[in-house]
Amino acid sequence: MSHVERAGDRDHARRGRENQERLTAGLKPAYDFIVCGAGSSGSVVAGRLAENTDVQVLLIEAGGGDEAEAVLDPAQWPSNLGSARDWGFRAEPNPHLNGRALAMSMGKGLGGGSSINVMVWSRGHRSDWDDFASEAGDPAWSYERVLDIYRRIENWQGPPDPDYRGNSGPVWVQPAPDPSPIARAMLEAAGELGIPTFESPNGRMMEGPGGAAVSDLLIRDGRRHSLYRAYVHPWLDRPNLTVLTDTLVRRVVLDDRRAVGVEVARGGRVLTIGARAEIVLSLGAIHTPKVLMHSGLGDREELGRHSIPVVRHLPGVGRNLQDHASFGCIWEYLEPMAPRNGGSEATLYWKSRPDLDAPDLLFCQLEFPAPSERTATRGVPTHGWSMFAGLARPASRGRLRLKGADPLAPVVIDANMMSDPADMTTARACVQLCRELGNAYAFRPFVRREAIPGELSDEELDRFIRDAAVTYWHQSCTAKMGRDAMSVVDSALRVHGIERLRIADASIMPRVTTGNTQGPCAIIGERAAEMIKADHAL
Repeated sequence: MSHVERAGDRDHARRGRENQERLTAGLKPAYDFIVCGAGSSGSVVAGRLAENTDVQVLLIEAGGGDEAEAVLDPAQWPSNLGSARDWGFRAEPNPHLNGRALAMSMGKGLGGGSSINVMVWSRGHRSDWDDFASEAGDPAWSYERVLDIYRRIENWQGPPDPDYRGNSGPVWVQPAPDPSPIARAMLEAAGELGIPTFESPNGRMMEGPGGAAVSDLLIRDGRRHSLYRAYVHPWLDRPNLTVLTDTLVRRVVLDDRRAVGVEVARGGRVLTIGARAEIVLSLGAIHTPKVLMHSGLGDREELGRHSIPVVRHLPGVGRNLQDHASFGCIWEYLEPMAPRNGGSEATLYWKSRPDLDAPDLLFCQLEFPAPSERTATRGVPTHGWSMFAGLARPASRGRLRLKGADPLAPVVIDANMMSDPADMTTARACVQLCRELGNAYAFRPFVRREAIPGELSDEELDRFIRDAAVTYWHQSCTAKMGRDAMSVVDSALRVHGIERLRIADASIMPRVTTGNTQGPCAIIGERAAEMIKADHAL
């Protein structure tokens, strides 16, 4: 970036700051559209709606800004976990994980998860999107249609690939530049095992059985390029977009079965802000169903336990919770190697069984040790790397419940991870493949030894899996799209039976996508914005 471009960016940032100070100091009683949550989907919706200067858009975020160096510096992303930029959710103790209660980090602040994650851009597999289209009864969610959106929104910085990549969109995507030697070693190790390698993990690789590739990242000029930075930040100096931080959405205000506003907590006060056209919930797979339930939208029995009046019986709210379970296998470096590009530069998707037609395993190489709190006791090398090996298609399902009628009370998260026996069968294959990769010839110039787990008996392996399992932080599916009794939204993301209320975040996924969820959340935001614009002739 040139000196002139940097000066222009600073001037824009100053104008945007001053404009937002004026707009938030003079909040309006009502806006045309209210988007709740400035994460990976909400940022997209708000940014796209604000492109039309004739509409007033309010974007509400419970957390603060994204100017911290821990957010903008890719190498510092792990420091955000457990910080004020993390909601700090914790699941209930899980008997299927030997009684462990997992921390379930989610982004709190402008950008949401896209401001604290590892910046990996993964589109999901063809089968994910075709399954979404089938569940919704709408071909607009199919892989071929979604591929068109990906091409439109990407500003791809890798080798030209017009069949799969675009180069004029708002989302700056690049292959990890100058990746670590161990990232290249992972691709070579995959080749040793007969797993194909690709120039990119997005495109042909995710139309068949999978493969290995250097990761695509949202990093621009050495800085994190979150979806908030891509979609909202450019419009902060516009008079029709108000971004309200440090403001918690308590519930949706309903007039009969029509959404007319939101009740929020801000600065120690409870306020109600009206919506003239629509409200979009983009609060993530934990808080979106929580707000729905506090608004009287959910399972009749669950709401009745807390004496919340039922506006609409939607038994699927808070159910179907899915996440990618992961198991950290660790190797000790022969010589210390510093992480590059955030420390995650190579990825692999493959099958636990040859009869599958799509990958059910997800491998993300981390250039530092990443044990669980239990496996850390097995002896973690000071200098090492991890294979973050996970279940891309988990069979286990969890559930969210309210702790009380007070919207400020935390939600009860029964993640139920590894509860389905099928997940244990897949996890065994996952760890075995992980060890074969890490112990392949390609790693010998860089690795002293396999530190965790090592050779184990069947019983020891099962214990390791339950002790090692952690979340990939891909919580999703708790307000799923579809047409059955457990669906919460229709194909247009409208809440069943409620007017002027949509959901756009990972909670609408019928099943968790194969891989990191940031990219699919951008698509969900784009689809929501398209449909809102069409409905209101914007």
